[in-house]
Amino acid sequence: MGAGHAAAAQTASGLPYRQIRAVYDDATIRVYQAFNDQIADAALAAGRFVEPFSRSRMTWIKPSFRWMMYRAGWGYKDDNQRRILAIDIRREGFEWALANSCPSHPDPAMTPEQWQRHRDATPVRIQWDPERNLNFHPLDHRSIQIGLGRPAVLRYVEQWTQRIEDITPLAHRLHDLVQARQLDEAAALLPAERPYAPQVEV
Repeated sequence: MGAGHAAAAQTASGLPYRQIRAVYDDATIRVYQAFNDQIADAALAAGRFVEPFSRSRMTWIKPSFRWMMYRAGWGYKDDNQRRILAIDIRREGFEWALANSCPSHPDPAMTPEQWQRHRDATPVRIQWDPERNLNFHPLDHRSIQIGLGRPAVLRYVEQWTQRIEDITPLAHRLHDLVQARQLDEAAALLPAERPYAPQVEV
């Protein structure tokens, strides 16, 4: 779906069915990832991703804070996702990822052979998943996940990353508020994500 046509598919909530929502400014856009202690500590110390972060594996970035919290269980899901990092990346890098992407699932308009060639030639995967509320219930609109293959990972690590912040304490604070059913107080602590209109077709 093209970015300019996102509003055509409205949901009952009034939001577009597919829409990128994120924290961003003129230069950067914020994405989230969850890692184990070793990867997180090394990245925070270096200000960029270094070993033991793998440059050879696909890595998924998520602009939606709530979807990241759902995926990592507020940092309590397992040891490999216990540290939640907020990564500010260059907007031109984010746009490059979108421009060089294909869906994570086969395109029904293509033959299997055509799809295989298309997928092999594309370094980034796009997936749209149901957004979540604070109780992790699915909502009627979707948020984007972006899978970076090796050519994109190298750009992400070497060119795009501007700042890395450990937001695990915020995740744990929100978890405690949600568990205590203090949803209004939890909602007030959520990052202020705004609709983001990319310059390319998604």
